[in-house]
Amino acid sequence: MKRFDSVICCLLLVLLFGPGNLTAQFSAPKHSNEFLAIGVGARALGMGSTQVAIANDVTSGYWNPAGLMDNPYRYDGMLMHAEYFAGIAKFDYAAIALPVDSLSQMAISIIRFGVDDIPDTRFLYDANGAINYDNILFFSAADYAFIFSYARKVAWIEGLQVGANVKVVHRIAGSFANAWGFGIDAGARLVRNNWQFGMMLRDITGTFNAWSHNSELVADVYSQTGNEIPTNSIEVTLPRAIFGAGRYFPIGDKFGALAALDLNFTFDGQRNVLLGSKLISVDPSLGLEVDFKKVAFLRFGAGNVQRVKDFDGSFSNVFQPDFGLGFKINNVAIDYALTNFGAVSDVLYSHVFSLKVGID
Repeated sequence: MKRFDSVICCLLLVLLFGPGNLTAQFSAPKHSNEFLAIGVGARALGMGSTQVAIANDVTSGYWNPAGLMDNPYRYDGMLMHAEYFAGIAKFDYAAIALPVDSLSQMAISIIRFGVDDIPDTRFLYDANGAINYDNILFFSAADYAFIFSYARKVAWIEGLQVGANVKVVHRIAGSFANAWGFGIDAGARLVRNNWQFGMMLRDITGTFNAWSHNSELVADVYSQTGNEIPTNSIEVTLPRAIFGAGRYFPIGDKFGALAALDLNFTFDGQRNVLLGSKLISVDPSLGLEVDFKKVAFLRFGAGNVQRVKDFDGSFSNVFQPDFGLGFKINNVAIDYALTNFGAVSDVLYSHVFSLKVGID
C-alpha cells in the first residue's frame, strides 16, 4: 500500500513539471475555459471561493479532489443553480461522491454554463428585401464540463490526502462552432489538528480544446462586414496553482469560526490583480464562516482585488465582497450566496442556491 501511494505522489510531480512546453505551439488565450473558474456550491461562493484547503464534501471534486477523503458521508450529492448578468446566463451544477474502498473516494461532477434563446437574424430579410420576423431562429451558446475525480489517503503520512481530476469539456455555439477538450487537475490536502492546508494544480497538462467551425454558415456575413472567417484551431488553457490554508476556532460551546485564505497563481502574463508581474500574477481571497451548533451558518468572503482608474485620473483598489447563509438539518444542507461574478459593480450581484444531501 505504501508503494502504491508513492507511485501516485511521483505521478503528480511528473504531471506538474513535465508538460510545461507542450502549449507553445498552440493558441493560449488568457481567459480560456473561464467558465470553469466561476466556482460551485453556494457555501463556497459565499466565502469568496476560498476552498482549496477546507472543501471536504462532494464539491471537493471541483475545488480540490483530495478533500473527498474527509467527506463525513458515504454518499454525497449536490444540485446548484445560479443566474448571472440579470438572468441572461445560467449556471447549473450537479455532482455525486461515493467510496471506492476504505482508502479512496471518487466523484462525478457536471457543469453547464450557457446563454439560451440567442436570435439568429441572418435571414431576417426575405428574398424581396422585406423584414420577416418568422425567419428569426434561436440558438444556444453553452459550455459543458464533465469532471471525474479520484482521491486517496497517503497511508505513510498522517493527515495527507492526494487526488486528481480528469476533465472533458464540450463547448457549442449553436450550429456555427463546437469544441471538445481534455485536461487534468491534481490536488493535495493536509489536516493537522485544527489546521488545514491545500494545494490545487489546475490544467497541469494544459487543457486542450479542439475547435471545429462551420465556416460556410457565416462566410457571407463575415465577408460583408470585413471580419476574418474563423478556421479550425486548438485552444489551450494554461496551468494555474492555488495554495490555501484554513483553521477552525471554537467559540464557547455553541459557536465556531472557520477562516481560510487562498492564493491563486497564474502564469499567463500580467493580470489586473493585487500582485501582478509579467511572469506570475497572484490573486488572494479570504473566507470566513461562523456557525451556531453546526446548524446555522453565516459566511463572508472577499477577493478579486483590482486596481481601477477613476474619472479624475487617480487609481484605487477595489475588491469583490461575498455573503452567504446556510442551514443544515440532519443530512440535508441548504445554502445561499450573494455574489458578484466577474465584476466589481454592484449591479451584477447574483443569487445562488444549492442543495446538498448526504447518506451515511
